[in-house]
Amino acid sequence: MSNIITIEAQDFLNTLFSDFGFELAAKAEDEDGCVIDMDGHDASLLRSESGELLDSVEHLINQVFSRRLDQGQRLICDVHSFRAIRETELQAMARHAAERVRSTRLPFTFGAMNANERRIIHLTLANDTDLQTESIGEGSSRRLRVILK
Repeated sequence: MSNIITIEAQDFLNTLFSDFGFELAAKAEDEDGCVIDMDGHDASLLRSESGELLDSVEHLINQVFSRRLDQGQRLICDVHSFRAIRETELQAMARHAAERVRSTRLPFTFGAMNANERRIIHLTLANDTDLQTESIGEGSSRRLRVILK
C-alpha cells in the first residue's frame, strides 16, 4: 500500500477528530495493509459497545480511500490493541459454545455480530469435524449458530 495513502488516512482522521472535538490522535503503521492506531483521552469511546464507533470509523475511512486501495486491501483501525483482544475473546467464546453444543447436543446461537466477528468464530471452529457453523438472519441482526453435524 502506498505510503501516501497511509499518511493521508492518518491526516484525514486527525482532522476529523479535531473538528469534532475528540481528544484522539491517529497514527498510521504499515503492516499487512495499513493499521491506523488511535490513542488519546477519548479512546474509551472507540472501545465501548463492542467497538461500534471504532467499526464506524474504520468503515468511514475505507469508504473515503477505497478507490485508491489495491484490490482486496482495507484500512484497519485499532485502539489499545482492541482488535487483538476482541479476537481472543471471540475465540474463547467459540470454544465455550463448541463444548456446550457437544454436551447438550443442542444448537448454540450467538447474539448479533458483524461479519468480521462471525468470521473469527467460523475460523476458530473450522477444524472441529463434529461441528458446523452457519450465519443466520439478515443485516445488522445477522447471527452465528453452532450445531452438531
